[in-house]
Amino acid sequence: MSFLRAVRVTQARPVRSWKPSTAIFLSPIRFASTSPSQTLKIAGRDVSVPTGIFINNEFHKSLANNTFGVENPSNGQEVLRIQEGREEDVDAAVTAARKAFESSEWANSDPVWRGELLNRLAELMERDKEDIIALEMLDTGKTYRQASTLDFPGSVGPLKYYAGWADKVLGLTSFNIPGTFAYTRREPVGVCGQIIPWNFPLLMFIWKIAPALATGNTIVIKSAEATPLSALKICELIKEAGFPAGVVNLVSGFGKTVGNAIASHMDVDKLAFTGSTATGRTILKASASSNLKKVTLELGGKSPNIVFPDADIEKAVEWAAWGINMNFGQTCHAGTRIYVHEDIYDEFVSAYAKRLSSLKVGDNFDSSVDQGPQNSRMQYEKILGYIESGKEEGAKIEIGGKAAKTGPEGGYYIEPTVFTNVKPDMKIMREEIFGPVVCIAKFRTEEEVLKYANDTTYGLASAVNTKDYERALRITNGLKAGTAWVNMYNFVHWTIPFGGYKQSGFGRECGEAALENYTEVKAVYYNTGLPAPK
Repeated sequence: MSFLRAVRVTQARPVRSWKPSTAIFLSPIRFASTSPSQTLKIAGRDVSVPTGIFINNEFHKSLANNTFGVENPSNGQEVLRIQEGREEDVDAAVTAARKAFESSEWANSDPVWRGELLNRLAELMERDKEDIIALEMLDTGKTYRQASTLDFPGSVGPLKYYAGWADKVLGLTSFNIPGTFAYTRREPVGVCGQIIPWNFPLLMFIWKIAPALATGNTIVIKSAEATPLSALKICELIKEAGFPAGVVNLVSGFGKTVGNAIASHMDVDKLAFTGSTATGRTILKASASSNLKKVTLELGGKSPNIVFPDADIEKAVEWAAWGINMNFGQTCHAGTRIYVHEDIYDEFVSAYAKRLSSLKVGDNFDSSVDQGPQNSRMQYEKILGYIESGKEEGAKIEIGGKAAKTGPEGGYYIEPTVFTNVKPDMKIMREEIFGPVVCIAKFRTEEEVLKYANDTTYGLASAVNTKDYERALRITNGLKAGTAWVNMYNFVHWTIPFGGYKQSGFGRECGEAALENYTEVKAVYYNTGLPAPK
């Protein structure tokens, strides 16, 4: 599929109103006025996107009527401006979410109905698939291949999965204690604050809201200021799907204002955050100093990928290439530290460098391109800074090592970069780069490579390439990481828990495990003949 580069902004007609039969009628919140949608011309498509704060199923101007610009990373140009939320907008959103939660029409609703709503949202996303993908590409710099085969199905799938879980979140019963009958209830936590990152805005939005909604919670969510468009579009579909007003509220804005306000809010019961480890620490402090809200964190990574001499070299190279080409290295579980056995080191480095050199870097709206721009100027400059650090510390550049002179002028393009001759204490081996930069080191023994692999403050993901499955079992057991792949890389599915060890966070996204984040367990005892103590 080919895409055009031009983006044109025109005024759109207002989103058509919809009144669900199960509407929750809340006290009005005074906003300046309704915020309009705008239409972007993307790849020859007219794609409408709301530009406001989404509270009580309506898009509004922010209370201060502030806006901020959204840029296209392929050329660095602003494509439109959206409403910028502040602390007062978060207060309004939390008020709406609290009222919706306390209404029996939501928290005590039939869970089958909640599942039907999630399925309906999935259907609407599938109906508007190409519009959503176009917005995601424009906002993030993703290629059509990655947005359509990774991000979109990885978003629709969890909605359907958690729709199935909605009526299966069950408690336990016990008649085993003499004189008593006991049972447990799994109850929704309440108002959930959710803060998502810029690298997978669509997927992270759905990963956060789906388990929370399935279990009967209400939501105040903040999208990343760099990539807010797909979240705004999905909120439009949330209203159309029939979710009651106040159940999902979106406040676009910046971390220092909106993010901090959510993390510190005394009426937010649970906070889920995906982003940097530094920000995760700040969020934990905000929880501790406010109301001790429950917190789950999915943070950074510096993931090892180990290649043994009996591995299928061709397959190992291909998976290791995907380990960094997925989202152009802008993923927390990117395989940025590759450890190769000394017997095959030279062969692997040569084949890997050749494979990455074959990746075409350029305009992500060009269907032949493998790697688009990095997401923002800030990220672009940060990556180039790490590359310079590697050079200064004596690492050898096998390929890449500079900005890519390709694509539209002003875009944030960087060549895939491979470093060898790296040492464990180098900055490029210790810190998360979040770009298309890989370090390759050699090893001799299993014990040695496990020591190298675990010598990091992070523990999000890891991989081993070998035909010896006894060895694979030993190594995966020894790796201190939340995910371990064998003869593959960067494969995550919404039915399997995902999260980290150490400073990569705690709590798990996806799978049944995510339901625990959004439920409280209540124990109830009935006296069936137990005498009172004397």
